[in-house]
Amino acid sequence: MQFAYVMAEGRGDMDALLQKVAQILMDEGARPAGTVQVNTEISQTDLCDMDVRILPAGPVIRISQSLGANSKGCRLDPDALEQAVAQTRAVLERGADCLIVNKFGKHEADGRGFRDVIAAALEQGLPVLTGLNKHNIAAFEAFTGGAAVALPPDAEKLVQWMRDALQVQ
Repeated sequence: MQFAYVMAEGRGDMDALLQKVAQILMDEGARPAGTVQVNTEISQTDLCDMDVRILPAGPVIRISQSLGANSKGCRLDPDALEQAVAQTRAVLERGADCLIVNKFGKHEADGRGFRDVIAAALEQGLPVLTGLNKHNIAAFEAFTGGAAVALPPDAEKLVQWMRDALQVQ
């Protein structure tokens, strides 16, 4: 199993890192399935709109929802996330050589989201790279059985891991 994850501390750092990795790999001829997240700051707030781009060529899907200025709840739109999952699954079924998922998040920790797509890619023998945050480490470890490799938040090292993994296929 070729499964790696990356964690990055700064807000939006992991998203930018995985976007860069995906672009480098595509420029080199890789055919990834998956998603990268693009955040757009909302003026005069600490919030951002969250969009995911379906790899390799789109579309872009807004996965955040506006809950109002005083809302404290989760802004993830679960229907939009499932739309992104379905489109990623379709790309994977058409033929990809790797999977990049912007985040193993709460939905994946709860058994939903990209979890089945990740499992399908691994069953096909494809290398998988995902982002992970500290809140979902225990669920991720349970899902992977500890078999996933932690990689540093360094684009060159992530790209090299994927290049090596693609050579093994």
